[in-house]
Amino acid sequence: MKISFSTLACPSWKLDAVLEIARNEKFDGVELRFIENDDRLWSRAEFTGSGLRETIRKLNDSNLEIPCLDTSCFFHDREQATRQAAIEQGKRMAELAARLGAPGIRVFGDSVQPGATREMTCRWVAESIDEVNQEAKALGVEVWLESHGDFASASETVRILMLAGESNLGVVWDPANAFAEGGEDPETGMQILGSRIRHVHVKDAKRPSVDNGNPRRVWDPVLMGEGDFPAIRLLSTLSGHGYERYVSFEWEKRWHPAIPEPEIALRHFANWVRRALAV
Repeated sequence: MKISFSTLACPSWKLDAVLEIARNEKFDGVELRFIENDDRLWSRAEFTGSGLRETIRKLNDSNLEIPCLDTSCFFHDREQATRQAAIEQGKRMAELAARLGAPGIRVFGDSVQPGATREMTCRWVAESIDEVNQEAKALGVEVWLESHGDFASASETVRILMLAGESNLGVVWDPANAFAEGGEDPETGMQILGSRIRHVHVKDAKRPSVDNGNPRRVWDPVLMGEGDFPAIRLLSTLSGHGYERYVSFEWEKRWHPAIPEPEIALRHFANWVRRALAV
């Protein structure tokens, strides 16, 4: 397995700072989400014209890959115009992925909106994924649905992919999401998703001490090995199934600014995962 991290961990950083810590901590790749708090990566100077050529040179010089390009595309909205805007963003990110040599882009379902049904939402998500996929496929890029939100479980993720036709599609598997939302263990998720898994998000969190009857409780992010998610079992499950792609650390500093700084969390993850994989 190879290791990477999402720039969700360091959303305000410049690209050079991201590449520097990736080199120093001996990551194999960087999963791009934010650069300087901007997720419209296709429009940034680092990813257009001569800036893109320089970025590719820096990646090559650092022996770093872009294993996944993260969009912010949510396809759950009731308004067709809003979904179409997300589709167009997905197409732009697919074009950038092709230029960077990234094999896939991450997209979301994500949640059943007020006034909508689960069935409606599944159909909207599947149709949107299919439209993005038509362009991505021509570029040699895959579209990967993250297991997230109301569709975090492996079975719900597969359901959407099947509606979308599955051709050229895969999964960004976030087993901690499925564990937090419904208690799904890594072994069950792997059994259901199998070869659809293209990229794996790894993180740890503690159960909330009080839920007040709220089914969508917020788990508190913690450093790897310090929470309640069975992360070691996840790695064992992946190894047992011959998974050789990326496990990518998702340290959600963007959404939880009070958690430890990325310099601490990224170094901790790199050391933790290497020890875990060596066992």
